[in-house]
Amino acid sequence: MMNPLHTFFVLFSAFVAVYLESTFNGFRSLFGAQIDLLPSLMVYASLSTGMPTITGLAFAGGLMLDSQSANPLGVSVLPLFAIGFLIQRYRGLILREQKVAQFVLGLSASAAVPLFTLLLLLNTDKQPLLSWFSLWQWLLMTAVGGVACPCWFWVFEKLNFALTYKALNETSFRQDRQIKRGRS
Repeated sequence: MMNPLHTFFVLFSAFVAVYLESTFNGFRSLFGAQIDLLPSLMVYASLSTGMPTITGLAFAGGLMLDSQSANPLGVSVLPLFAIGFLIQRYRGLILREQKVAQFVLGLSASAAVPLFTLLLLLNTDKQPLLSWFSLWQWLLMTAVGGVACPCWFWVFEKLNFALTYKALNETSFRQDRQIKRGRS
């Protein structure tokens, strides 16, 4: 499903994910950590769409996330784009349909994006708050991203099934039929 509607749904999902992350405090209150669904969504976009959608998701999702957090505006764009670019570059080697591969890629992306963002923050004049509790937050964010990644594939598969049509493979012409030409 590589069409403008699919790109719209990916970007709209990023908007909804950032909105829910910033307004729903139940998970944060219960576990003491904020979840981030954008890396797992980037895994889906990298394996299912092209570079324009990946770039749009990195910019729109990163800027939306930074505008709702204490991060400097734009610091999340590069880590999201780097993960999306890397996965998209090697997507021919990845078993896209396997749930385990989706889980591992979501786990890896959800672990790498915060670390890359932290590296960028440490190279600016901003001093992030780091403690041993940050390790718990990072592990929980990684686990939730790993679980969320197969969920993105399932949601978009259902959207694809509901909103697009499948072309019929059969025609009225049978391949095993012999056509006799001439006078008989």
